Amino acid sequence: MSQDQSTNAVVDAVPRLELRQASKSFGRVRALVDGTLVLKAGEVHALLGENGAGKSTLVKILAGVHRPDGGELLIDGAARQFATPAQARDAGIAVIYQEPTLFFDLSIAENIFMGRQPVDRLGRIDHEAMRREVSALLATLGVELSPARLVRGLSIADQQVIEIAKALSLNANVLVMDEPTAALSLPEVERLFTIARKLRERGVAILFITHRLEEVFALTQHVTIMRDGAKVFDAPTATLTTQDIVARMVGRDLATFYPKADVRPGEVMLRVRGLTRRGVFKDIAFDVRAGEIVALAGLVGAGRSEVARAIFGIDPCDAGEVQVAGKALKMGMPARAVKAGLALVPEDRRQQGLALELSIARNAALTVLGRLVRFGLVSSGREMALAGQWGARLRLKASDLNAPVATLSGGNQQKVVLGKWLATGPKVLIIDEPTRGIDVGAKAEVYGALAELVREGMAVLMISSELPEVLGMADRVLVMHEGRITADIARADASEERIMSAALGQANIHLGHAA
Repeated sequence: MSQDQSTNAVVDAVPRLELRQASKSFGRVRALVDGTLVLKAGEVHALLGENGAGKSTLVKILAGVHRPDGGELLIDGAARQFATPAQARDAGIAVIYQEPTLFFDLSIAENIFMGRQPVDRLGRIDHEAMRREVSALLATLGVELSPARLVRGLSIADQQVIEIAKALSLNANVLVMDEPTAALSLPEVERLFTIARKLRERGVAILFITHRLEEVFALTQHVTIMRDGAKVFDAPTATLTTQDIVARMVGRDLATFYPKADVRPGEVMLRVRGLTRRGVFKDIAFDVRAGEIVALAGLVGAGRSEVARAIFGIDPCDAGEVQVAGKALKMGMPARAVKAGLALVPEDRRQQGLALELSIARNAALTVLGRLVRFGLVSSGREMALAGQWGARLRLKASDLNAPVATLSGGNQQKVVLGKWLATGPKVLIIDEPTRGIDVGAKAEVYGALAELVREGMAVLMISSELPEVLGMADRVLVMHEGRITADIARADASEERIMSAALGQANIHLGHAA
């Protein structure tokens, strides 16, 4: 029987997992109103929805972390109830989270068999048998890792493979992947997809949660969409378009997901020449004009973020010159960069962009506290007014600006970081991974904000690993490979193939700088 025939054979069979009208409340908050989901063997099923749609609560019910207040869960047609994660695991359900939870100072084999190690006749742990079995598991996944290797130092991608191998060792037939690609490079994502397809061929039902819609079309066969704690739509992936999914996720039509502003670029606002840091990047040169979005693309490790940090003065450089609005910038001094009109929204907003324990208002005002001082003290009224001003402009969803910024969703945290830097009145905005880890609705709002900024004459340097985002928003695309710019591609000439070719070092496309 062919793969297609075997896949079709399971379509009409009893679902591997079925959740019917599950509900869950936490006090007065109804986190899940109608959690309905059908997973079939040999199928990759996407679960989509904005942050707060109820996806995480549903997953925790499947994992045995939460007991539902109502509804029914069936495994292979039989009703089940889980009081603990161990019961869900014993029923064949495994969850792979975005950040794996492994013991770094133990080997791969010890992590996979933690708590259930094979023993010899004398009751001692049989390390050799354990390593043999793990070797076989990893071989089935097509991964070359030594079972004896310590987990410490492994990439997030390899750690996820270990979690998948652990699930297989437990005979899991339902695998939940919760945002597994958020921290992976493109080659690592493709390897994960290859593994997922192998598991599908073995009859495993996979629930795949992601904010990246291109991954939905590349991997999944069915889509379920949630909004406000309830399932609002499901259909085969092949019958849908990106616009279909976005409209149902946010509950409204989006005329265009990427609202590219039609702006005639003005004067050069950012000029970089000969920027070099030994061993990291070399001879970086480009211009960004007023009213223009220039994307800096490339694979993870190509040096994109390092270039941005050097321009802003966070990291040192060995050579080169940066000009902002025609004036030379003294390198290595972020305060001078801000004063000259530069702003940097960093890649990791939680670690580098926010003080999570401080209020939303204080975070929004951190870059301009000096302007808010009255009689030697920061005026809370001025602080709240500033936060309210930028919150309204960026459509920040927050009931209380005095609440800790950690209580916000990822998309709203990103808006706080963006507002904090826009409050400085920059001429040039450098924004690194503008929509990483945020939902589709928030993405559309960030894109709208960027389009509005360039209409007002700001110059934007956007670093992004998401090719649809690059193609949708950029006027020009600069591609980096191993610390060098290998292509400068106009919007009209840009395509995923050309960008990836340059990112892999297989092309050298016109490296010019507008005068």
